[in-house]
Amino acid sequence: MILTAAVLLLLALFGAPLFAVIGAGALLGFYREEIDLAVVAIEIYRLAEMPVLLAVPLFTFAGYLLGKSDAPHRLVQVTNAVLGWLPGGLAMVALLACALFTAFTGASGVTIVALGVLLVPALAEAGYRDNFNLGLITTSGSLGLLFAPSLPLILYGVVAQQLNLAEPVSIDDLFLAGILPGLLMLAMLAAWSMWDTRAEYISRPSLSWRETRAALREAIWELPLPFVVLGGIYSGYFAVSEAAAVTALYVLVVEVGIKRDVRLRELPGIMRESMILVGGILIILGVSLASTNYMIDTEVPTRLFETIQTHVQEKWTFLILLNLFLLGLGMMLDIFSALVLIVPIILPIAVAYDIHPVHLGIIFLANMQLGYLTPPVGMNLFIASFCFDKPVLQLYRAALPFFAILLLAVVIITYWPWLSMALPSRF
Repeated sequence: MILTAAVLLLLALFGAPLFAVIGAGALLGFYREEIDLAVVAIEIYRLAEMPVLLAVPLFTFAGYLLGKSDAPHRLVQVTNAVLGWLPGGLAMVALLACALFTAFTGASGVTIVALGVLLVPALAEAGYRDNFNLGLITTSGSLGLLFAPSLPLILYGVVAQQLNLAEPVSIDDLFLAGILPGLLMLAMLAAWSMWDTRAEYISRPSLSWRETRAALREAIWELPLPFVVLGGIYSGYFAVSEAAAVTALYVLVVEVGIKRDVRLRELPGIMRESMILVGGILIILGVSLASTNYMIDTEVPTRLFETIQTHVQEKWTFLILLNLFLLGLGMMLDIFSALVLIVPIILPIAVAYDIHPVHLGIIFLANMQLGYLTPPVGMNLFIASFCFDKPVLQLYRAALPFFAILLLAVVIITYWPWLSMALPSRF
């Protein structure tokens, strides 16, 4: 068993496709247990029976379409008109715009590329320091992962639902659970931005109602999007998959038909790009479901829990170790691979330590979000280095204060469950 795991790990390190490595592990496991290997194909086919998975391609297409349009520019204009006149206002504009954009695209790297080219020059022109600008945008790129309709939130819910836990995990609850932790991260970074730039001369536009009205008029079609998604779901009008369909149709009509930022002949290319990502996620998810069933059948999580419990009795000690593990994981794996590979293992163990699965989902995503910024291999650091043509060591230094603040936020989210559970419990 150990030799097989070592061989599969080596294959992954040498560049074998992740779905092939996971699938091979599942096939070998079922073969050893003398279980018909058709079970792997059955598990992949079972994806078609999950209505919530319809949301994945639809939200992804909507996010890619927004990224190809001028919506990022209009979003920056609106937030700048509303917040730009405040001390540290343009920094808050960057935080809010990046968080909203990442929530819809589900990809922090896309946000850095799409909004960074707008925001970094604007911050520099206003008088903000170069390192502050780089650290702010690199950090802000991953902030929206806790806000609906973030794709990682949906995927965590899908994976958790397959484990048949005593505590049910609904996508609606996860959408609600991410709101307060996400706002905490935004507030802490906004407070630091105001404090860090307090002694510098930063040019700020005066509050102009005429400019604000003009910016709102320009973005009037995009601004209702979060309300369409969340309002539709929590009013009971839409299921998550229906909200995704409405969002995709709405974005298509606005960006192609009304704003005409995207031409009809560009649509096939955008669809292709977005569905390549979706296809990769779904094939990994399919083989992971088979792998998860093998682990449950052979009681891998139970045995792991028993082993861990001999050394760690306290729930709070387990959470410290979990945070350290997830930070390391976030440096090495992209968030989608980590979700389908690791959640089926750690979720039953966390539940045995009396950690609610919804709370664990927020802890998991908050840590993975932070892993994007963790040297030496945090993905966002390299994306920002390439995008802004700066040495990666400069990005390390620039991101360090923001990393420390987000690390403190992750600790608060971990040890104050109320923050994640208050809204799901209430609604």
